[in-house]
Amino acid sequence: MGLKYIETVKSVVLLLLVTLSIVFTFSIWTYTPLYETTEDLPTVDISIAKSVEIAEIIKPYKIIFNYKEQLTGTLNPTDIDYVMNELKRWRISELTLMDNNFDEEKLDELMRKPNQFTLYFHGEVPLPVYSTVLNIEGVKMDVPETSFDRLVVDWNPAGVSMKINFVSRANHVLYSAKVKVDDNQSFHRSILTWGRGLGQYADVNSDNSPFIAVSAEPVETIRNMYSQREISPSRFRDALFSDPNAVRRSQSGLNKEEYQDDHALMNIDTEKKMLKYVVPAAESQEPAIPSELLSNTLDFVNEHGGWTDEFRYTSMNPKSRYVKFQLFLHGLPVYGDITPTEMLQVWGNNRIFSYTRPYYTLDLPFPETDIELLQPGVEIAEMLKNSEALDFNEVDELTLGYFMRHDIERRLFIMEPSWFYLTKGKWIRVSPELLGGGVIGLE
Repeated sequence: MGLKYIETVKSVVLLLLVTLSIVFTFSIWTYTPLYETTEDLPTVDISIAKSVEIAEIIKPYKIIFNYKEQLTGTLNPTDIDYVMNELKRWRISELTLMDNNFDEEKLDELMRKPNQFTLYFHGEVPLPVYSTVLNIEGVKMDVPETSFDRLVVDWNPAGVSMKINFVSRANHVLYSAKVKVDDNQSFHRSILTWGRGLGQYADVNSDNSPFIAVSAEPVETIRNMYSQREISPSRFRDALFSDPNAVRRSQSGLNKEEYQDDHALMNIDTEKKMLKYVVPAAESQEPAIPSELLSNTLDFVNEHGGWTDEFRYTSMNPKSRYVKFQLFLHGLPVYGDITPTEMLQVWGNNRIFSYTRPYYTLDLPFPETDIELLQPGVEIAEMLKNSEALDFNEVDELTLGYFMRHDIERRLFIMEPSWFYLTKGKWIRVSPELLGGGVIGLE
């Protein structure tokens, strides 16, 4: 009997073994280990230095008070901040377009009127952007896209009313608005009486245009020397490229390096300590809206904390989508000999197209700081008028700044306070040869 069913039992056992083999094989193929749930890794934000507020980047560089019997003024950033802090508390309303053909002659007439003071800005400031600094009621809703580079505050000697004028020299536009302060007497004490104590200024172009007001007295300045400190280009690589691990680095010359991925390129000049980051696909030929252009470029630098020193907004060109920020020191612009002192951006299609900037930063100043008296602006203006190399009628402004010499071998930045004049859109240093040793050193 047993022998009769033995072949049947073998067949059943074999079938079971084959079935188990199939089940085990299928289990292996479909097995998924039970790992703990993991969250997506957050994107690492690379901050090169710091982020800043709009009021730190867009600032006036000069203030002139025009009293009936005198002009006073200052370039001192502490004094200018004091006035700006007062302006921020004002209530500005009823902003109205007064003149869309406000030429230079009308501007000069306005600025030569007594009982007003003027805040000077280097570049055209979009009003919607600056509405976050001043208390301008309804500016974003009611005012079309406009800009200014002069703020002229007109006060009534009787203390009855005030108004503020937003002047655009580039666009020949004048907007005016009413101003309310909490206490007129306090305003007279804190601003008007205080303004009389500033340095004496003079109109050196009183018979012509433009209105140019400069110091009538020698100007005390600071001469500094700084050690050169560098920020590693690899930090900018990590901050600017979407995937730093995909970036290829190569040497393209004695003082040239390249960082590149499939979308962007960053060129490094190791001698001038300058970098240029470009995203070719982002290029755009469409004119930009000024307020959006400036906001985008400010946000871009803030995103990677790119304000390594004190940079200020100084100019833009919405047609070419170009914005410039200038290095400042002690409230004065810094212009270099061979080493750049500018941060330049071209905004592309919804993102940066070109970004050029230094990657050095000013280390702590040397303790041996010299105080220098520079000649009064009125004397500098007279020298320029008598110069055969210059037509003073083409000078638009005259002010102080720093000329930065880069001692590459000693890795030093030497800051020389100097007079600069603006002509045909360019700032030019008043040459030491013209001054003839007129810089007075103080012990």
